[in-house]
Amino acid sequence: MAEFGQPAIFEEEVDTLLIGGGMACCGAAFEVSRWVEKARAEGKDIKVKLVDKAAMSRSGAVAQGLSAINTYMGENDPADYVRYVRGDLMGIVREDLVYDVGRHVDDSVHNFEKWGLPIWKQSGDEGKRLVDGGKPVRSGRWQIMINGESYKWIVAEAAKKALGMENIEEHVFIVRLITDKNDPNRIAGAAGFSVREHRIYIYRFKCCLLACGGAVNVFRPRSVGEGLGRAWYPVWNAGSTYSMAAECGAELTMMENRFVPARFKDGYGPVGAWFLLFKAKSMNAFGEDYQARNAGDLKTYGYDAYANGRKMGTCLRNHLMMKEMKEGRGPIFIDTQTAMAKLAANMTPEEIKHLEAEAWEDFLDMTIAQCGVWAGENIEPDKEMSELMPTEPYLLGSHAGCAGLWVSGPEDLPGVPDYYHWGYNRMATVSGLFTAGDGVGASGHKFSSGSHAEGRIAGKAMVQYVLDNMDHKPELGRSVDDVVEELYRPVRNFLEHKDYTTAIDVNPHYITPKMFQLRLQKVMDEYVAGVSTMYQTNKRMLELAERKLEMLREDSLKMRAKDLHELLRAWENYHRLITAFAHMKHIKFREETRYPGYYYRSDFLDIDDDNWKCFVNSKFDRETGEWTLRKVAYAQLIKPDESEPEGMSRLGSDC
Repeated sequence: MAEFGQPAIFEEEVDTLLIGGGMACCGAAFEVSRWVEKARAEGKDIKVKLVDKAAMSRSGAVAQGLSAINTYMGENDPADYVRYVRGDLMGIVREDLVYDVGRHVDDSVHNFEKWGLPIWKQSGDEGKRLVDGGKPVRSGRWQIMINGESYKWIVAEAAKKALGMENIEEHVFIVRLITDKNDPNRIAGAAGFSVREHRIYIYRFKCCLLACGGAVNVFRPRSVGEGLGRAWYPVWNAGSTYSMAAECGAELTMMENRFVPARFKDGYGPVGAWFLLFKAKSMNAFGEDYQARNAGDLKTYGYDAYANGRKMGTCLRNHLMMKEMKEGRGPIFIDTQTAMAKLAANMTPEEIKHLEAEAWEDFLDMTIAQCGVWAGENIEPDKEMSELMPTEPYLLGSHAGCAGLWVSGPEDLPGVPDYYHWGYNRMATVSGLFTAGDGVGASGHKFSSGSHAEGRIAGKAMVQYVLDNMDHKPELGRSVDDVVEELYRPVRNFLEHKDYTTAIDVNPHYITPKMFQLRLQKVMDEYVAGVSTMYQTNKRMLELAERKLEMLREDSLKMRAKDLHELLRAWENYHRLITAFAHMKHIKFREETRYPGYYYRSDFLDIDDDNWKCFVNSKFDRETGEWTLRKVAYAQLIKPDESEPEGMSRLGSDC
């Protein structure tokens, strides 16, 4: 058994490495296996490995379960899906990537049902599968209802079966990507450590899929004290996708974008089913429909919220909620009891009981803590309203956000500009580095099914990449000793200095991961548009944030790890730091408020289509710590419909 300070080292060479265990990697594992089998039948052997820092059955954002699949086309046109995503993300998305997900996502959903996921069907279609024409129960145009407590378990089992457990390494945290010795713009390897044993793993490969989710706990959460750590998105999403890609030279895009979901206060319970399925309404403290009350304000953004049945985007709904609270008409409530009463008006007692069960199951499926809040505060949702509150910001690319990597798109769509496609589908600007799900930037609203489908898209492209580079022999651009020293630096910091003081948590030579995280969250919250400033920032605040983050970057080399759990936390926080830098740099560069309700540049409150209807891309130089940012032209591929504005007007200063 290796000692804590002297880990055992395991090296392995594969053709393709899948990093992560969420929906995207499960999709990739399923799809890769099909094409690997085909290649083997032709005499070409391809070795694939999947490495996950958790256990695949409960890894990723779907870990606890879901009550709906939020992306299913069915009778809808993928072009309308592009319009929906574009409208919600304020007019700037990679439409080629969004369309590509839309045209493939249904096949993943059909597979989920085949593997055993229960999907609600309309009356008369019970027992009839979607693929055979069964009509799902929709809670919205794109959403279908499921019994999804075991959703991830079902999808993970299919991935395991396809790949084989001998090709899966769980509880190993990959923390560093390594470029090729002979080509610094080509990926060659990855390094990480076991979170259960004193082992370091170093992989060499021709290509990899980096799909470790988004970023949570970069900002100080609203939940403090006994609730510290409670968040809406999974807390194990530490920005690893963004930071590892950035540190090996990959270009990022739209990292200024963040998601600030409005959720049940304190429990972070999702509101989608209550609004869409149960038809609940939100109101201010005086019982007014504040969205209708303030609908005229949205015309300054080029939106008539109620014209032609058009729905306002997520950030604009947030904006109206925040306006109410700023002007003293809070708190904001969701009228759950009226919604339940209306639904129950024409039901039998048995049907009412079933309705109540579904209302509770909505949270038992995916946010059990919300039930705990209701129980602790003596709230029965069928008898009493609950508060809504915008959460702290999250960085992600699969939900109602579009932060991530700049990737090559499909080559078969008409009108796509050359700079949208330079290589294999979903490959980053570093050769051999692929991503999917939260990792793909400028392309939101994939959710669980779209992330799985995108993993499949990337998986197919990765196999082709390997086949096209069969003779390539990857060589690491860093020595194994150098990599091991870096990975276990927090351990060395602790072992060398732990006896300097009588209290191991207080030491001038190191900082605990927990204290480092609290400092990072304080900086981001107070200077980079967190909850304490009501999501507002300006150039001077961002300059101060940059100075403080640079100090944290120095301190990051002094984080300690007294055990494997702290080593995990130390590296997660380092990834959060690089992600925080990217977010801050992008907001500072984009001199407008593109996403009111997500953040406000108080010195640039306009939406400025003349100068900023474009992507913002960045590159990071790990050696110098310098960031380079640039504008990239947006190309509209799908024409707007009658209710969608061609452009967006300027927002007045009365925001």
